[in-house]
Amino acid sequence: MMIQSRIESIFCEWDDIPEQFRMTTSVEQREYLINGELRSLEGATQEVFSPVCIKSADGLKRHRLGSFPLMTEAESLAVHDAAVAAYDNGRGAWPTMAVSERIRCVQAFASQMKACREEVVCLLMWEIGKTLKDAQKEFDRTTAYIEDTVDALKDLDRISSRFTIVEGIIGQIRRAPLGVTLCMGPYNYPLNECLTTLIPALITGNTTVLKPPRHGVLLFSPLLEAFRDAFPPGVVNTLFGMGHTVVPPLMRSGKIDALAFIGSSKAANSLQKEHPKPHRLRLVLGLEAKNPAIVLPDADLDLAVAECVVGSLSFNGQRCTALKILFVHECIAEEFVALFSTALATLGAGLPWEPGVMITPLPDQEKPNYLTELVENAKKFGAKVMNDEGGRVNNSFFYPALLYPVNDKMRVYQEEQFGPVIPIVPFNEIETPIRYIEESAYGQQVSIFGRDPQDIAKLIDHLVNQVSRINLNSQCQRGPDVFPFTGRKDSAVGTLSVSDALRAFSIRAIVAAKEFDLNKQIISDITREHRSNFLSTDFIL
Repeated sequence: MMIQSRIESIFCEWDDIPEQFRMTTSVEQREYLINGELRSLEGATQEVFSPVCIKSADGLKRHRLGSFPLMTEAESLAVHDAAVAAYDNGRGAWPTMAVSERIRCVQAFASQMKACREEVVCLLMWEIGKTLKDAQKEFDRTTAYIEDTVDALKDLDRISSRFTIVEGIIGQIRRAPLGVTLCMGPYNYPLNECLTTLIPALITGNTTVLKPPRHGVLLFSPLLEAFRDAFPPGVVNTLFGMGHTVVPPLMRSGKIDALAFIGSSKAANSLQKEHPKPHRLRLVLGLEAKNPAIVLPDADLDLAVAECVVGSLSFNGQRCTALKILFVHECIAEEFVALFSTALATLGAGLPWEPGVMITPLPDQEKPNYLTELVENAKKFGAKVMNDEGGRVNNSFFYPALLYPVNDKMRVYQEEQFGPVIPIVPFNEIETPIRYIEESAYGQQVSIFGRDPQDIAKLIDHLVNQVSRINLNSQCQRGPDVFPFTGRKDSAVGTLSVSDALRAFSIRAIVAAKEFDLNKQIISDITREHRSNFLSTDFIL
C-alpha cells in the first residue's frame, strides 16, 4: 500500500476494531480518594477524547472515553489537609510504622494492581495512543519496579540495622521520611512515572497527594480501590482537575515537603516559586531534554540508523529520552539520510492495537499543528523533507518528517519537538556538535556512534561533564531502572533509580548516645523489647 493511502486509511469504523480492544463503556470518573474514602464529586467535569478517531457518516471523530472531575481550590486543599493530618508532623501511624509493615502495604497494593492489568493497558492505548506492546511493557515495568523497590529498601534497612561506635559515641543511622509529597507525572508515561515517584515516597514513610497528568487520567480509575484498601487513611490521596487550579494552592500552603514532578522546567519553576519557603522543599524533577546523536565518519551506518530510528520515534518521539537532533558527519550524511528514509517507509503506522505498529495518533490535539509549523519553518530556512509523505497529517495522526539539512536558524534546531520530526544536521568539525551540547539549556543524554576507541574516549571525557549519560552505539534511554536517571542544566533536579529514589524521598537521621552503661542499657532494652520502630536491630528477610 502506498504511504499516502496508509495515512489516509489510518482510522477505521467501530465494527472494524477487534472486539477485545473496543471501549464499549465510557469511564465517568467521579470518585477521588481522600483520607481512605472514595468520595463522589457532583461539580464540573472534563470530557476525555481519545486520539483514536472513528469513521462515521459525519466524518472522523475522536472517540469519547469518559470524563473526570474538575476539583475546586477548596476540594484540592481538603485533599492536601488529609495528607498533612495523616503525616501529623511525623507522629502519624504511617511515618512511625515499621519498615516491614510499610513494605507489606506496598506489596498488597502491587498484588491488587496486577489484577487491573488488562483494563489499564486498554486505557493506555485509548487515552494516549500507546501501542499494545508498549502499554503492556509500561504496566509490567511498573510492577517490576515496585518489586525492585521493595528489595532495595530491604537491603538498605539491613545495612541500617546495625550500630556504629566511633570515638565513644554509639549511633544508629536510618532513613526518615520528609513529610507530605506531591507526585505529578507526565502524559507519555502516565502510569510508570507517577508510580516510580509515588511508591518510593510512600515506602519511605511519606504521605502523598497524587495528581495524574492531563492525558492519562482515566487509567488511574481502576487503581483507586487498590490504593484505598492497601494503605491507611490519608496516606494516598488523589487530585483531579486542571493543574493551574488545583496545584498552586497546595504549594502556597507551605506544607508540601517534597515535589516529584515530571514535565516542563517552566511549570516546575512556577510551582517552586509558589512555595513560601522553597529552601524547605525537596525537589525531584524530570524536565525537558534535547538529546543529540553524534554519528562519526567511521560509524556502522546500519546500526546507527536502526538505533536512531527507534531512538527518535518510539512512542512517536514523545519521550524525554528520545533522540531529538542528529549530528551526522557530512562525508556519510547523504547515505545516512537515504538509509533512514528507507527505514521510515517500512515502519508500521496505524492504531495502537494493530500488530507491528510503531507510529500512532497523538493525544495532544495541538501537536499536529505545532509539528507542521516546525517543518514549514525548517523548509523556509533551507531544509527539505527527505521521506515520502513526511509531515502529512490526518486529524490526530502525524506521519514522521525527516528534515535535512538542518541549521541553527531553524526552530527545530533548539526547540524540543516532542514528536515525530527528525532533524539531521551535517557537520565537518567535531566542535559543531560539542558546542551545541555545551550551549544547550539541556543536559540529559547523548548517543555516540563510531568505531575508533581514541575518538570516542575523547568525546566521553568531555561530554560526561555536559550530560548525565553517554550511550555508545545505542539510543538514549532511561533503563535499566537500577541505573541512575538524572540530567544537568534544565533537564533534571535530583536522581531517580530504584535505590536513588529511596534516598530522594527520605533523609538520614541518627540516634546517638555516649558510650556509657546507662545508655547501653537503654538501647539494649529498646531493641530487645522492640519498643521502637526506628531504633531497632530487626533484620528484614
